[in-house]
Amino acid sequence: MGPERKRLEFGVGLFLIIGVFCMGYLSFSLGNFNIGKNRYEVIADFPTVSGWKTKAQITMAGVSIGEVKRVQLKEGRAEVTLSINKSVKLEEDSIASIKTMGIIGDKYVAITPGASDTYIQNGGIIRETQPPLDIEGLISRFVFGSMDKNKPGEQK
Repeated sequence: MGPERKRLEFGVGLFLIIGVFCMGYLSFSLGNFNIGKNRYEVIADFPTVSGWKTKAQITMAGVSIGEVKRVQLKEGRAEVTLSINKSVKLEEDSIASIKTMGIIGDKYVAITPGASDTYIQNGGIIRETQPPLDIEGLISRFVFGSMDKNKPGEQK
């Protein structure tokens, strides 16, 4: 076996090792693994989440502060587990609202900060929630004429 063959085998081996490391890195970063991320979890209870998925963004003042970890049905309501960055402190009276990016975009959670001096701890509950606006229901009410036709201040 000559020196050129050894050099070729070394180059191929090095290329394979680098490729394996790159694939591992991409798998972890694109797979959204939470290894090494400092987060805590809070729970929010919504009457409906209508077509919402896990991994949805959580924002405060338009800045991403976490993601939805789990959505499950509990006593006829949607219990949502939110994974929040530890650097963000949520006041006890914060409000969680389900919003839509654009008219028919993805749904996300918008957190409105409160004014309380007490903060929600890991495993705590956001007590104030607002469900998503039901666009389909509004459109069907408008199209089929069941919108309230009374003017403000008039009696039915």
